[in-house]
Amino acid sequence: MKTSTRILSIISLATVVALSACHKKDDNNSTTPSGNGKVKLEFFNVVGGSNLNLNNEWYTNANGDSFTVSRFNYYISNVSLKSTDGSTYTEANSYHLVQQEDPTSTSFDMTSVPNGSYSSITFTIGVDSLHNVSGAQTGALDPANGMFWSWNTGYIMLKFEGKSPKSTQPDNMLMFHCGGFSGANSVVRTVTLNFPTAIQVNSSTPHVHLQADVLQMFSAPNKIDFSKLMIIHMPGTDAKNIADNYANMFTITYAGA
Repeated sequence: MKTSTRILSIISLATVVALSACHKKDDNNSTTPSGNGKVKLEFFNVVGGSNLNLNNEWYTNANGDSFTVSRFNYYISNVSLKSTDGSTYTEANSYHLVQQEDPTSTSFDMTSVPNGSYSSITFTIGVDSLHNVSGAQTGALDPANGMFWSWNTGYIMLKFEGKSPKSTQPDNMLMFHCGGFSGANSVVRTVTLNFPTAIQVNSSTPHVHLQADVLQMFSAPNKIDFSKLMIIHMPGTDAKNIADNYANMFTITYAGA
């Protein structure tokens, strides 16, 4: 009888140990993921149907003026995604400087994006007024990047430099430094683009390809004649007109896994 009781006790103890181990294993497996994912944004600069090449290729604008490009930089900020359920996710500390001369700057990941389905993206070309008057900053907003005038006029939102035979400036220079963050001549522009099909944020990372066409800067709604406008280096009507053009220069060429 004592032997039977001892055997039952051993069996009961083994059962408890096994169940305990099982529960621990289940607890480990039941740890839920954060529920967040990533979206990779990639920017491709083109001129019409050609890839943008700095310094060594000639292009023609809508006015028939030939030109080359030596520098093409712009700020992308306040990036947000709209979910198919109507909610939005906005990237934290969302300031990025895209520089054609620096391939590492032409893509970045949006992190901590809640898992779900997203139908469109919204972003600002330029830097919002608050960060234009917030003093010395770091990262993409560091004045050392050469995209800042002074504490009074703020950031250069887009910088285009090149040459054209139509320019009467020394060395046929073209220089469009578009800045100004307040008033009627603000060059800050907000863009919303729909994805061709909704992207799914989950265990995989969707890629979104955004194409920026330099030709759009000089075509519509304000056609630019390089014999009349070749230099912009302060806020004003000319910079505002270029901004009205570059507000339309982005398209989405791909969105998916």
